Amino acid sequence: MGLRPLLVLFLLMQSVVMLFFCDEGVNFATQTGITASRSNIKFFKHNDMEDLERLLEEQAVVDKMNAKKAKVVRRFLVVEGLYMNYGDICPLPELVALKHKYKVRLFVEESLSFGVLGERGRGVTEHYGVLVDEIDLIVASLENAMAVIGGFCCGKSYVVDHQRLSGVGYAFSASLPPMLASAAIAVLDKMENDREMFHILQQNCTLMHKKLSSIPGIVVDGRAIAPIKHLRLKGLENRSREHDVTILEKIVQEAERKGVALVVARYLDNKEHKLPKPSIRLAVNSGLSEKELESVIEVLKNVISNVIANDLESIQ
Repeated sequence: MGLRPLLVLFLLMQSVVMLFFCDEGVNFATQTGITASRSNIKFFKHNDMEDLERLLEEQAVVDKMNAKKAKVVRRFLVVEGLYMNYGDICPLPELVALKHKYKVRLFVEESLSFGVLGERGRGVTEHYGVLVDEIDLIVASLENAMAVIGGFCCGKSYVVDHQRLSGVGYAFSASLPPMLASAAIAVLDKMENDREMFHILQQNCTLMHKKLSSIPGIVVDGRAIAPIKHLRLKGLENRSREHDVTILEKIVQEAERKGVALVVARYLDNKEHKLPKPSIRLAVNSGLSEKELESVIEVLKNVISNVIANDLESIQ
């Protein structure tokens, strides 16, 4: 269901000539959405603002050569607030600066950052203290922090009005069931009235990141305050992808035997624009106690140590 809000949004924009400058690290749902829109797409290196500005500068030169055509093209920067495949956060203040400099619209996918980042869980804008008016379009699935289905889209009036006009038929034929709408409202009420849970979540994320980073043989990707953590094996350049996936699966299996359920991150290998490195993906939540986190860390430390040691012995 996480794919549907994004796919529908981009399909509704097909009537407009668009050019997307998209971070190559966006999730598969976003990749599919912009591809389905049949628009021109230019990918920049993940969270690399220099590479993005290079592309924007090149496009500015092209636009000057054909100003008439340039006037009818809508340009969007497409990023995630919190990246599913990396666990890091987009550099929003720099993106806003580039948006104004090159006169493009900023699109932020907040499926993982909404309900997580900021003092009240309002996402990446609150996290950085950036006015939400600086973002032209925000879209998110409700299946993560809110644990229901569906999604929402909000933004500047001229963008949202276009969505309303283009999506009237779909909106009334595929609206959220009343029970799930009520559940979403209840979650929003809790987010508004219980700010302490966001403080606890950030504490848990920071603690988990610190402890995981101390385990030999692995690299922890992502920001310390982000709940998404990717555990990757060190020394990828010297081994095949298949070998590392096998090792990670052994870690998952051994951890499960000791009462800790994990999963190796899965991707559509042949369809991803840029295939992320193999990893075990963890999601930290505010309901975990410090004792539970310590228990998980201890299991992981022992399991990872044993699996990597056995792998080295088999190679020798």
